[in-house]
Amino acid sequence: MEKYSCVIIEDEPLALERTKDFVNKIPFLNLCASFDNALNGLAYLNSHEVDLLFLDINMDELSGIELLENSKINSQVIITTAYQQYALKGYELRVTDYLLKPFTFNRFLQAVNTAQENLSKRTMEAPKNFIFVKTENRLEKVMLDEIIYIEGMRDYRRIHTIHKKIMTLQNFGELEQIIPASIVCRVHKSFMVGLSKIESIERSRIKMADQLIPISETYREFFFQQINTSV
Repeated sequence: MEKYSCVIIEDEPLALERTKDFVNKIPFLNLCASFDNALNGLAYLNSHEVDLLFLDINMDELSGIELLENSKINSQVIITTAYQQYALKGYELRVTDYLLKPFTFNRFLQAVNTAQENLSKRTMEAPKNFIFVKTENRLEKVMLDEIIYIEGMRDYRRIHTIHKKIMTLQNFGELEQIIPASIVCRVHKSFMVGLSKIESIERSRIKMADQLIPISETYREFFFQQINTSV
């Protein structure tokens, strides 16, 4: 049986232990880490890919909703909260399920089974070598292996390919959802780079196509992990 990695971010000690107990009862889940605050959880997610995230909403310093809005995770997400009013926002962020505390193990299992189905479909799908991006009043096809880098320009993102430059209003979060990080990886709040197009790396700068692109501390560890797995 295939196992799926999961992480819990929950600041209520009793709720955290209860969710851990539920996870440990499910044979196809592997609990990699748990955190009692969102900032430590976000730091972990920025450098580790996980299949499934159990996420509380009302937490100090950074809420679960804020974490989802400001992170680059591509996991299945199950919200665990005592507050029903965030359900609509959760579904806008495409969470897998929304569990209201206190939830039963049976309800928890239903949510996990949905996540498992989604993960199984994702595994079975053949990886695409292209995407379509919104530009002006049309969708334009972009071959992933032709992307050199993508830069942020205020409200726009400019995609530099070996043949053309494309302007799109799609944000980095949306692009990260549809482009595998093993092909085009986020390295800075304003840049994604095509790993196969990198000419050299010196200190915290990437040289490609006569450009020097900075690597920020936020994305540094994750970027170097992608290089190690792609060479």
